[in-house]
Amino acid sequence: MYCKKCKMGCFKEHFVHKFRAMLGKNRIIFPGEKVLLAVSGGSSSCAMLNQVQEGLGQNAHKKLRFKPGIVYIDEGCLLGQSTEKRQKTMAQINSLFKMTGFPHHIIPLEMVLNLPPSVLEPVHLATDDPAGSYKEAVDHFMQSSPVHSVDPRVDRSELSALTDATNPQLIAEAQTQTLQELFSRVKTLTAKEDLLHTLRRHLLVSTARTEGYSKLMLGENCTRLAVKLLANIALGRGAQLSVDTAFCDPRYGDIVAVKPMRDYTAKEISLYNYMWNVPYVFIPSLETKTADKSSIQRLTESFVVKLQVDFPSTVSTIYRQVWGNGSGMRSLTVFG
Repeated sequence: MYCKKCKMGCFKEHFVHKFRAMLGKNRIIFPGEKVLLAVSGGSSSCAMLNQVQEGLGQNAHKKLRFKPGIVYIDEGCLLGQSTEKRQKTMAQINSLFKMTGFPHHIIPLEMVLNLPPSVLEPVHLATDDPAGSYKEAVDHFMQSSPVHSVDPRVDRSELSALTDATNPQLIAEAQTQTLQELFSRVKTLTAKEDLLHTLRRHLLVSTARTEGYSKLMLGENCTRLAVKLLANIALGRGAQLSVDTAFCDPRYGDIVAVKPMRDYTAKEISLYNYMWNVPYVFIPSLETKTADKSSIQRLTESFVVKLQVDFPSTVSTIYRQVWGNGSGMRSLTVFG
């Protein structure tokens, strides 16, 4: 697990380089642009957050130039957690986010009931936007920023104001009951997971739009995307494979979702977090402590993870079926 020559140094260098290269070669995020990081508290999204912190550091090589913010969606209402339990979890998340100095938003899932029914709103592009291309955006950023750096930190009073508005005590009990009743009418865990994913993404995109972010950064890794790929085929969504696993997802109009962790396996991320003490918070989900056959998503995950143990190239092979063939549609023939 350790390099015989440098012990751990080359692994970190490779890990960091892969993240920077993913952002650099795609050139989707422009200098000075506001980017919202969706952090669930898990190992993958927290590793992503750590990479952004490292990239914005004073001593960083090829320093990142965008302005990050963080969002966390509290799903405790679906697990039957008490207000005290949810507050405890939020306190852990809040302390984790405060260490970064980035503006952050902690939002209960119940807030999705107050949002419009669709996130696919028309895009209104400003005609005077100087960032017509990546090179023009870099030139504009360098000219408008005398110190040639981005300081994403905000005043502590602003941070507390962001979290106070989403305190569980301020969420109406009727909203919690409405959301719980909605999920109680969904009979299978497969459908519940699907519904939760839709509501979560709806809330993330709406938060990004409301708070003035133009990009949404997700922490989905290669292992998770491989599971998602097979599960979506089983659910009849084969036509969406290429977009679901691509670095850039433009389906939400003015908010573009990006996946900079898509080339990392879950094992790589776990090793990185362990070696460099990257903090993360374990938060249970709908699938926690459920049987392998409880849902299509859970069964697919179990199948892929167990196969990966004996055949380490399983995840990369599944993942390449979309991109190796050049089309998500062509990959359908591989799996039958």
